[in-house]
Amino acid sequence: MKIALVGATGMVGGVVLEVIKERKLYFDELYLVASENSVGKKINFLNKTYTIISLKQAVEIAPNIVIFSAGSSTSLEWAPLFAKAGTTVIDNSSAWRMDETKKLIIPEINGSLLDSNDRIIANPNCSTIQMLMVLSPIHKKYGIKRVVVSTYQSITGTGMKALKQLENEYEGVKGEMAYNFPIHQNAIPHCDDFLENGYTKEEMKLSNETHKILDSTIKVSATAVRVPVIGGHSESINITLNNSFEIIDIVKLLSNFPGLCIKNDSFNLEYPMPLFSKGKDEVFVGRIRKDYSEKNSLNLWVVADNLRKGAATNAVQIAEYLIENKLIS
Repeated sequence: MKIALVGATGMVGGVVLEVIKERKLYFDELYLVASENSVGKKINFLNKTYTIISLKQAVEIAPNIVIFSAGSSTSLEWAPLFAKAGTTVIDNSSAWRMDETKKLIIPEINGSLLDSNDRIIANPNCSTIQMLMVLSPIHKKYGIKRVVVSTYQSITGTGMKALKQLENEYEGVKGEMAYNFPIHQNAIPHCDDFLENGYTKEEMKLSNETHKILDSTIKVSATAVRVPVIGGHSESINITLNNSFEIIDIVKLLSNFPGLCIKNDSFNLEYPMPLFSKGKDEVFVGRIRKDYSEKNSLNLWVVADNLRKGAATNAVQIAEYLIENKLIS
């Protein structure tokens, strides 16, 4: 089994390597790939020194699986070349998510859709993944009519430039800005570019990807906010169901869903926080309560490490599914 990682020197790429190590993803050969500026650099991984190779070299090797963590433009250009060479591509960017010919996969929800003919598989948006991990079991049992979600997103979703901006602001140093405004002691209601409808691309991803993965009839209204947090994304979610429910049954339902961890004892100060989700693969759920202002509605609070389940872990889980189900040629 030959596996390649494109974007190995980046923030998400580094986390992919951590997840591969922790989950013991099977491979015989591993190839670390990055931009021309990084070719020739060395990375130590699993007691072995790997030399960064170019995208062109990686395509010629024709690995069985390649995980892309290098941005949409790179994926649009190079993923088809890998696919043509017989490689199965798992892409972390937004490039292929809404392509009708490509599957958008969260293994716990719709991994069974995958087959040996899939050559480019899209990883959903980080905020979508953690939200749908909670919505999926609820929708399956009760049916979801409408979702109103506000996200409070870690600066790690922007990348190293944002981390450096926050660090500079802590130290009172002027430097390059990842955002249009200071992020320290601030909350910026602006994630990704604004569209003509007044929403950002990030907000529309939550709606569009929910429709593709779960159900096109679910109404989704989203507001995405960037906050000076490093450990993960948080989401306040209000859900209106088609059928009546009891909170005890919702908690039990979510407790039994793989990949979810319930932290729902508010009186004992047990609820999800990004400080404690950092470096973990689970999606944490708490503050589960009825919405008494609207029939058949509830509120909950969802937190996950956006670099783990929101990106790297989900991609590695897809690779695991492909290998375990013998879907790789």
